[in-house]
Amino acid sequence: MLIDSHCHLDFEALSADLDGVFARAAAAGVVGMVTISTRVENFSTYAGLAERYANVWCSVGTHPHNAHEELHVTTDELVRLSAHPRCVAIGEAGLDYFYDNAPREAQATGLRRHIAAARVTSLPLVIHSRQADDDMAKILEEESGQGAFPFVLHCFTAGMDLAQRALALGGYISFSGIVTFKNAQEIQDVARIVPADRYLVETDAPYLAPIPHRGQSNEPSFVRHTAQKLAEIRGISLEQIGTESTANFGRLFSKTGLK
Repeated sequence: MLIDSHCHLDFEALSADLDGVFARAAAAGVVGMVTISTRVENFSTYAGLAERYANVWCSVGTHPHNAHEELHVTTDELVRLSAHPRCVAIGEAGLDYFYDNAPREAQATGLRRHIAAARVTSLPLVIHSRQADDDMAKILEEESGQGAFPFVLHCFTAGMDLAQRALALGGYISFSGIVTFKNAQEIQDVARIVPADRYLVETDAPYLAPIPHRGQSNEPSFVRHTAQKLAEIRGISLEQIGTESTANFGRLFSKTGLK
């Protein structure tokens, strides 16, 4: 049993064939998925998907690429929308210094507002961090000093330092198909040392399809390949990866009611 903790079912590559996506996911042993918000203005779309399908939940938040376009979204608004019964997380929010599609100041402002919402609601913050390790670690440590909040570094692509600092704060780390890539040694090293009660699996579909589907459109069923690679890296069975990652998901995304 596996959970895809991060996908984007509203993106056309998936939304055009949802029946097929769900059928293939079920056949691969994927029993649930979270469709992740990239724009608060589209929350009704994410919530609609979660209302329509029993094994789908959603989040509310602004991707760092769009941070400058949603600076009007307050922490109070995030908290209000997150009260929806099928909304189980805040985000994704964070820092992306690879593309720099939004000014870095706007990204940081948005991230801190989302952190505040996670702190108030006790819902996990889904964090996007790319080539921003130092600033991300500093913000997480600074904000944690003002009050703890649950979080996951999704689609982990950073180095060991950020991983260890995030884990020290009680954070979780989620691995995507990138961990299957041949040039992903540093990420594989992190995957080897993350405690058994602190990791998740995801696709980030429709992006980042794992080997053997690299280059194709990704989908939730492919999370099985990521789980299989983690099993190989950690020297345990695929079944144990499923058991541990699903338990971790239920603990972090507690609003789902999964155990």
